[in-house]
Amino acid sequence: MNYLSTRNNKKEYSFGEAVIKGLSDDGGLFLPQEIPILSAEFINTIEDKSLTEIAYEISNLFINDIPGDELRFIINETINFPAPVVSLSDKYSVLELFYGPTCAFKDYGARFLAGVLSRYLKAENKRCTILVATSGDTGSAVAGGFYGKDNVDVAILYPSGKVSRIQEQQLTTFGKNIYAFEIEGTFDDCQRLVKSAFADKVLNKEYFLTSANSINIGRLLPQTFYYFNAWKQVKKLDKEIVFSVPSGNLGNLTAGLIAKKMGLPVKYFVSALNSNDVFLKYLDTGTFIPVPSIRTISNAMDVGNPSNLERIIYLYKGLTELIKNDIHAFSFDDNEIKGAMNEIFTEFNYIMDPHGAVGYLAAKKDNGSSVNGCHYIILETAHPAKFQDETDSLISNRIILPHQLKKSLNKKKHSVKISKKYLEFKECLIKTIF
Repeated sequence: MNYLSTRNNKKEYSFGEAVIKGLSDDGGLFLPQEIPILSAEFINTIEDKSLTEIAYEISNLFINDIPGDELRFIINETINFPAPVVSLSDKYSVLELFYGPTCAFKDYGARFLAGVLSRYLKAENKRCTILVATSGDTGSAVAGGFYGKDNVDVAILYPSGKVSRIQEQQLTTFGKNIYAFEIEGTFDDCQRLVKSAFADKVLNKEYFLTSANSINIGRLLPQTFYYFNAWKQVKKLDKEIVFSVPSGNLGNLTAGLIAKKMGLPVKYFVSALNSNDVFLKYLDTGTFIPVPSIRTISNAMDVGNPSNLERIIYLYKGLTELIKNDIHAFSFDDNEIKGAMNEIFTEFNYIMDPHGAVGYLAAKKDNGSSVNGCHYIILETAHPAKFQDETDSLISNRIILPHQLKKSLNKKKHSVKISKKYLEFKECLIKTIF
């Protein structure tokens, strides 16, 4: 299995090369040369497989430069927490993705990436610096995955004042080889700084840089695992399945689309958006116009220029109508999201974070617009305790703070606060890490 850039289908890369580079030299994102199709036997016997067994069988199709026993070891070490599906009603279930060390779905991808990247770097006797832009949860997940690794430094860029208090505590309290840069701007500014650094030939000639956002194929691949694992858990319902995916940088949605192309028996996906609805507008018009992001209570989705849209367009050969066959999209504002959080608590006695609440609203609206008899699985991407300030006081009092979040609140914050100017960031990066 070789990999191509979304901007150049001539040059081929191994999985290791794609992971180490993160972003292609031409600025494109890596995708497999072709999406492998899982066997009918795999699908028919999936109930008998554990999450780690599913992860191994999938990753073994995509990765041909890591021996099987090493790949199994990496998976067992990194994907060592569950991803249960919890029923709300005969119409809705919730895929809970917050059981990892940082209580967010990004633990699955970040920890797997840390395992494979560290293995490649060790084999080549290299050291690298990871640049990662975060709108909330990515940074802490990547930091947790790479914390204490001998051959990796991590630079986390996050927008000042635009992440929750607990998220900021997680981002800024690791120490050792983890460095936090507090950018006076938006997530899109952070992402632009990262991309500018990768495009800086002088910087890259001097230092070895790579990415750990969902632009890295090594973080995207493991996110397919829990889609199959979720379908396994609802297979007995014997209903057509729709996944409702809270969407920001579109990495989680892209992983689902890849899973569908591999043979995941899903009818389609619902892209659940907050007021940052640039993807919805793209689907409506066929034209992508990036815009400055808007701050909302579902901050991990505050993206005005989603990187993974390039992958989606590539996967569907640029045909918007084909994309719309597999993706329905809806957007909601903060007032609607707050109302949904209360509704979910009242109707189902379930506490959902703002991102999952957007997923619930989108599933409900899609069902109402089509009355299709499908069963909706809503991706709950973060533990609600990370967003206590955004929940109703009655609900907040019912939230039990997980120990991994509680311990971060007692640590001292360490970050470097700088403007969104690239030259200032570059100078600060070199001074702080190199």
